[in-house]
Amino acid sequence: MSIKRYVDTTRGDFFWEKDAPSFTPSWVKRFPVPRREGGPPIEYIVVNDARTLLWIASVGGIELHPFLHVVPRIDAATHAVFDLDPGEGADLRDCARVALILRDALRGLELESFAKVSGSKGIQVYVPSRGATHEQTETFARLLADELARRHPKLIVSKMAKALRHRKVFIDWSQNADYKTTVAVYSLRTRRAEPYVSMPVTWAELEKPRGLEFTPDEAIARLRKRGDLFAEVLRLKQKLPFLERRALSPSTTKGRRAESPSLQRGLPKVGSQSGRRLFLLAKTEKGNELWMDMGGKFRRWILRPDRQGDEQLIAMPAGELDIDPAYARGEVPKAWKDRISIEDSGAYEIIEGSWQRKHFRLWFEGRVLTGEWTLEKVTGEGHRSWVLSASR
Repeated sequence: MSIKRYVDTTRGDFFWEKDAPSFTPSWVKRFPVPRREGGPPIEYIVVNDARTLLWIASVGGIELHPFLHVVPRIDAATHAVFDLDPGEGADLRDCARVALILRDALRGLELESFAKVSGSKGIQVYVPSRGATHEQTETFARLLADELARRHPKLIVSKMAKALRHRKVFIDWSQNADYKTTVAVYSLRTRRAEPYVSMPVTWAELEKPRGLEFTPDEAIARLRKRGDLFAEVLRLKQKLPFLERRALSPSTTKGRRAESPSLQRGLPKVGSQSGRRLFLLAKTEKGNELWMDMGGKFRRWILRPDRQGDEQLIAMPAGELDIDPAYARGEVPKAWKDRISIEDSGAYEIIEGSWQRKHFRLWFEGRVLTGEWTLEKVTGEGHRSWVLSASR
């Protein structure tokens, strides 16, 4: 799964978590997936029990976005999906019309399908499938989307350009790529002030599309009353038509997974879609400083020993600094080599906290600075300093 994490509130900062955080408990299962651009594999979290799901929620994992495959067969799609996205001037009712058109077309191919509202503004239609690769499901979805756009040009568009979507519904067939994820059924969504739930709906409900937005309380009451309308998606086995039915063999996964988790993940990229962010311990003319990537710039703190304990430091804010590419390699830029030295470099992650709360729980992955630490502002309006202390 890819996880959208909010480390403060749903109105605060968020980021996409793909690599399992360094503070992930050892009992949480992970699965290594090679990066398309090369380098160490991404250690994705495998959500296969309630305990793991509860832990994800406890660290701010509000939105859950699984892939359309299950480990270890990450080359084999378990579903084809059609993501119906309304353009400007279109709405959820238009998406419902397109979902019904899509359902009828799939029935004509002897395929059963299931719908859910996204919890945001669109609808997703799932087609359980077995024996197809992601390339095949993506091809199938694109061919069908193109055909429906040809038949219903005033309502449906299948081309990517956003300029073509005015008052139409875009059938996003590209969600079937092996590197794409779709929001999980029953996941919360955070795009509005009040969170809604990505919820299964019946075709009868889409024929009269009213009341298709569900708050968490409404979702729980509906599930208790009607049961899991998406259970059949896991059980039903169908083969997509008109596709090459090449048998999947172990050789098809060659090069797609690593033999063991990577222990050396290297320095994080600045601005990457991950909770891992760059930090440096630098020695300057002002003394030891902690630099942390926050919002694409280094936030600087001058560190001083504190008389309360060896593992507690006073951290005085010292402004912001642009992140030179050399720093992202753990090096000092040439212009500053005579004035700065790097004592430690690595990745840090926010377990929870925010500027608004004036409190962070952080996990560091360096040579000197490692493990869980707390960064907290000294109380009182007259104080500018923060305290950096190791968690015990």
